[in-house]
Amino acid sequence: MDMTQKQQDFYQKLRKQIRNYLEKHHFQYSDILMMAPDFFHLLVKLTLDQRIPPSKKVKFFAAIAYFLSPLDFFPEAILGPIGYMDDVAIAACILHDFINKNDIDLVHEHWAGEGDVLAAIQNVITVANEFLGEGLFNRIKRK
Repeated sequence: MDMTQKQQDFYQKLRKQIRNYLEKHHFQYSDILMMAPDFFHLLVKLTLDQRIPPSKKVKFFAAIAYFLSPLDFFPEAILGPIGYMDDVAIAACILHDFINKNDIDLVHEHWAGEGDVLAAIQNVITVANEFLGEGLFNRIKRK
């Protein structure tokens, strides 16, 4: 199985896992949780894009590793899909930073999610300030 197929499988699996969870549990931030597979997919696509210099991909690698790590602020193994809230917040920060310093067309080109990617990132950042608390979120943004 090639890398693209593995990415697609993880993307679909994550999307299905979150959607199933949200159907069973009514969660105030379900729209944010549905960003997890979309942001993960976008990070991977940007990491693989040869037009982006390796030096600008370091944060993408870190965010991908954070998604995959069982150790984080809100561990998915304990909290289920709600544990992706911090992963989504970190991804949004990294993507926001990339957009502000680079070509936004690459982000639009690789976006597989629904709606406008810029609105999605801004919405996550706004909600992250509320959900994680501004102090914690500001520490995450500085990393």
